[in-house]
Amino acid sequence: MSNPKIYKYKTLRNLITRLRDDLNDKDFVLLYAYNGTGKTRISMEFKERGKRQRDIERDTLYFNAYTEDLFHWDNDLENDSERYLKINADSNFFNGFKELALEEKIFAYLERYADFDFRIDYEQWTITFSRSDIDHIKISRGEENIFIWCIFLAICELTIDDSEAYNWVKYLYIDDPISSLDDNNAIAVASDLAQLLKKDKDRLKTVISSHHGLFFNVMCNELKKMPHKKYFLHRKSDSDTYTLRATDDTPFFHHVAMLSELQQAVESGKLYTHHFNMLRSILEKTAIFFGFDGFSNCIHGVDDEVLYARALNLLSHGKYSAYEPREMVDDTKDLFKKILSAFLDRYRFDLPELITEQTPQARQS
Repeated sequence: MSNPKIYKYKTLRNLITRLRDDLNDKDFVLLYAYNGTGKTRISMEFKERGKRQRDIERDTLYFNAYTEDLFHWDNDLENDSERYLKINADSNFFNGFKELALEEKIFAYLERYADFDFRIDYEQWTITFSRSDIDHIKISRGEENIFIWCIFLAICELTIDDSEAYNWVKYLYIDDPISSLDDNNAIAVASDLAQLLKKDKDRLKTVISSHHGLFFNVMCNELKKMPHKKYFLHRKSDSDTYTLRATDDTPFFHHVAMLSELQQAVESGKLYTHHFNMLRSILEKTAIFFGFDGFSNCIHGVDDEVLYARALNLLSHGKYSAYEPREMVDDTKDLFKKILSAFLDRYRFDLPELITEQTPQARQS
């Protein structure tokens, strides 16, 4: 298979220039990158570039690891009863937060992911949580992350609707919003985010970066009809050179990386229903590359090809087969392993060294 285009940037400044240039005629830039690449640093430099280029205070609303730092817990250590989340009201992230009273918008997203309620005290800039009849609970780390994400979605919605408080936003930069979520929420977050972003075709330009293959794949599927660029972003741990591998041509380079993830899932024995969806997506892109009529041609001629094709059709049925992810039973795991093995035996992908150099969650970005 032909190699994708590779672009190398010896400085972070040059990489940011490329990303902003891409957004001159595209609505989205999607970056697939392993942890340890420096995604958070890239998002912050993208934000700072806007200040320097435009000689303005800001032009980018971002969501990354620092966004979570805008909130911190008061655990009421003395009485252990009045726990609340404190908001950093000085941040531009909360412009117009008090005047716009976002509770309803936030809850409209939150109820899709969680079962707790909340109340915002705009005088004290605190948030208290409740579940059932229990008040002032401390929610889990994962629940806290999804709550903060719902705040961001509510603010994005206001920005898209041309709220005056956020009319300074020209770009959205979203880095790994699902870093600590399970696959179920990862799928839901990606789908909901895509639906929100597709509402606005002129107002905003968006960069989305992630190490999560499933999340990235859903974003690619959802935004495939919108003007966008897709890259595999890589940086060796001992180098300042950034590499962008274009994945706009089929088969997408990030699908090669996903093959590595599927192999790792097979080796670990942790195979879930959505892995069939990922495998079928890879076969479909491979079929397009070779000019085949359908993905089943990629396994034509192997033993049990009819069984394999039917299994892929059935087990990848539905929008993403991951809204309720379930671990495969042993027989289904064996079937998946056979299909993947048959595909890799026929198409011997030369997995790049970078795939084995870093595993997707080896380091924090």
